[in-house]
Amino acid sequence: MTRRVLFFVTDLEIGGTPTVVRELATRLHDPTGGWQMDVACLSRWGPVADEIASRGLHVTALDARSPADLPRSVARLSHLLHARQTDTLLSFLLHANVIATLATRCGTTVRLLQSIQTTQPRPAWHWPLQRLVSQAADKILVPSPSVADIAHHRCHVPHARIVILPNAIDPADFATITPLADSASPRVIGFIGRLDPVKRIPDLVAALSHLPANVHLHIWGAGPDLPNVLSAIDRFQVRHRTLLHGRVPRPQDALSRMHLLALPSAAEGFGLVLIEAMAARIPIVATNVPGIRDVVTDTQTGLLVPPAAPIALAAAIARVLADTSLRDRLTTAALADVHRRFSWNRVLDRYRAVL
Repeated sequence: MTRRVLFFVTDLEIGGTPTVVRELATRLHDPTGGWQMDVACLSRWGPVADEIASRGLHVTALDARSPADLPRSVARLSHLLHARQTDTLLSFLLHANVIATLATRCGTTVRLLQSIQTTQPRPAWHWPLQRLVSQAADKILVPSPSVADIAHHRCHVPHARIVILPNAIDPADFATITPLADSASPRVIGFIGRLDPVKRIPDLVAALSHLPANVHLHIWGAGPDLPNVLSAIDRFQVRHRTLLHGRVPRPQDALSRMHLLALPSAAEGFGLVLIEAMAARIPIVATNVPGIRDVVTDTQTGLLVPPAAPIALAAAIARVLADTSLRDRLTTAALADVHRRFSWNRVLDRYRAVL
C-alpha cells in the first residue's frame, strides 16, 4: 500500500521552515517504496516551490493573499486532498494549521498532523488560536524540547500527543566549505535569516560598535525589520563596517564568507542556520534562549550570551575571534554533534515511523 502524504506550509519563500519541508518531502518521496509525497503552500508560488518541483514532486500554491481568501483556501485544499488521494496531511505553522484543520473537517478521512515551529510569544493571539486547532490533530510535531514545552503550556497539548523531531541537514552539503583564514581582513561576523524583530539584529549592530575596526558585519536576509536595522547602523555609526546582502538562496554561499555566525534572537523554535554553521565548521555566538539552547551547548559547541545584551554579545564574539584553540574546540565538537543529533540519517526514520 502506498502512503500518500501532503506537506502543507504557509509559504515556500526562502526560509527555515520551507527548507525543512523541501528536504523532508524530497527525501521521503519514494513511489516505488510506497511513499508518495506532495507539497502545497497557502500563499503564492515561491522559489522553494520551484526547487521542490524540479525534484519531481507535485507542488500546489493555493495563492491566498488576505483573510478574505480563507473560504476559497479551505475549499481548494479539501479538493486537493481528494484529488491526490491523500491519507495523511502534515501542516506547518499557524496559518497552514488553521486551514488544514478546516479542510479535514469537510467530510474527509485524512489523518491530520500539525507542526509548531516557534517559541516566540507574539503575536499573542496566535497561541489561543493554535490551542483551538491543535485539538483536531492526531499528533503535534515540534523541532525541540523548548517548543514541546510551549505546545504543552500555551496550547494545552498533552505530552502524549507531542513528538519531538529535530530539524536536520546532510552534513555533506556543507563539508566543502573552507572557513575564512584568520589572516583574512576584515574579520567578518555573519547573520543569516529573516529580518524580523524577534531576531534582534539591532543588538548585533550595537555589539559591532564595541568591536575593533577590523571586524565587519555581513547580513544575509530580508524582512519587515529592515528599517530598524538600517536605523541602528546609522545610530551606532557602523555603516562603513556593515554590508547587507539581501536574501541568499544557498546558506553555503554566506557561510563561506564569514569567520563567525551570530544569532542574537529573543526566541527561536530551532534555528536551522545553527546546524548549517556547525556542519560548515563556522563558530557560533548566539543567545541563551529557547530553541537555540536546544541546539547549541554553551562553551561546548558554541558560546551563548543573555538576550538583549550587546556588550556581552560583543565580548563573546571578541573571545572567539581571538582564540584559535577555542574556535577549533567548538567547531570540532559542533560538527560531531550535527552528525550525532541533526543529520537526516538520524531523523528520517523517525519521521517515517510517525507518518
